Amino acid sequence: MFNKILIANRGAIAVRIIRTLRKMGVQSVAVYSDADRLSPHVLLADESVHIGASPAGVSYLQEDAILHAASAHHVDAIHPGYGFLSENPDFAFAVENAGMVFIGPSPEQMRAFGLKHTAREIARRNGVPLLPGTGLLTDGDHAMVEARHIGFPVMLKSTAGGGGIGMQLIWSEDALQEAYARVDRLARANFKEAGIYLEKYVQAARHIEVQIFGDGKGRVVHLGERDCSVQRRNQKVIEETPAPNLPESIRHALCDTAVRLMQGVCYRNAGTVEFVLDADTGDFYFLEVNTRLQVEHGVSEEVSGVDLVEWMVRQAAGESPIAGYMHSPRGHSIQVR
Repeated sequence: MFNKILIANRGAIAVRIIRTLRKMGVQSVAVYSDADRLSPHVLLADESVHIGASPAGVSYLQEDAILHAASAHHVDAIHPGYGFLSENPDFAFAVENAGMVFIGPSPEQMRAFGLKHTAREIARRNGVPLLPGTGLLTDGDHAMVEARHIGFPVMLKSTAGGGGIGMQLIWSEDALQEAYARVDRLARANFKEAGIYLEKYVQAARHIEVQIFGDGKGRVVHLGERDCSVQRRNQKVIEETPAPNLPESIRHALCDTAVRLMQGVCYRNAGTVEFVLDADTGDFYFLEVNTRLQVEHGVSEEVSGVDLVEWMVRQAAGESPIAGYMHSPRGHSIQVR
């Protein structure tokens, strides 16, 4: 087991990780910006390191500063939490190249699932149902040709990023060109990869995600599904598990499909497979994979009895926390943001 872990994050997730490390007898190292010098995660950690001024761009997103802090404090591993550098494959590679362990999936898995159009291809190869959609589009005219083929309404999506940035619902042809220009502008301003693709829009849709965990050797388990259909501006507002009013046959099919997909890439550590479910037909389709701990992981922990952060740390340390695990949920949990 590790002796000391640096948490490359702040706020609630840093406090949550520190709590588990303390339970495990592992020392914690917090990093902080000027604005966070008296934040709870700084005060709770065994050690803390100042890494920059208040803006995240010159503190929590500075890979070199975090790696220098980790080296100076002789840590064994780095936990990225969520957001910031948690899905940055270059950072994960740099951590491992510096002789420390990145607590999360491999850089290759993060890169493969980090772009939605490549994630769709992985899903296709593993027999996961996909919405009618396209590869990367070249321009607005190309988008028009493809949208007419798919049929309106459609969703324009940036292949990179998350949190609803770079998504636009298009109901008719006359709105497509302007929307394409808007999504293209947002994608170029926010993401390194600015590609755009189209997917068919499901009007009677439920957004269901499955929490999974893999050992990196081909064994994957699920910890049930979460319903995150209540959203505002493509941002999740309510997370609920088990998903209410979901037939058991669909529940099992969703979880089995998520496990099959992640077994196909020998996924390691924690992740989430997201689906859109057509409430009218019961059919479901792949959306994306989040290669990190989700904000809403706590609701899955409440009903499964599993400490996902502890699993992440133990797996990264070479243990097999999922050996013998079978999901047997108890109770019901809701998170409201």
